[in-house]
Amino acid sequence: MNRIFNPETSAFILRVALAIVLISHSLYLKMVVYTLPGTAEFFASIGLPESLAYIVFFTEGVVGIALLIGFKTRLFSVFIIPILLGATWVHFPNGWLFSNTGGGWEYPMLLAIMAIAQLGMGDGKYAISAYFPSKNYVAAHRSSIL
Repeated sequence: MNRIFNPETSAFILRVALAIVLISHSLYLKMVVYTLPGTAEFFASIGLPESLAYIVFFTEGVVGIALLIGFKTRLFSVFIIPILLGATWVHFPNGWLFSNTGGGWEYPMLLAIMAIAQLGMGDGKYAISAYFPSKNYVAAHRSSIL
């Protein structure tokens, strides 16, 4: 029996969910709600360089798009994990619950765990990368391809 919920569709759902959160957090929250200069000011207020806000904004957006389409999921997960752990560190003093004033650490920690899971699962069957053979595949099957 072909189950709808299997490891491949579950990996896809997790990957897309994380991608949507990263894209909306970058494009909507940082650019529209807080604005990029406002985000940079917040970074400065907690002792981080203002320029880091722009790097985080760009990385969240690019990683979100890469995860959404399933392009080099492991590589892009590696890029976002330190940012999500950094967000966990920023929200840690506010307590566990994200509904606390200033937001707690539960939500960024969950996103970091999702990214770590993606690191382990990779692109999966329902990803754009599945349509492009890797260099290793081509090298191993060169005689049958030519």
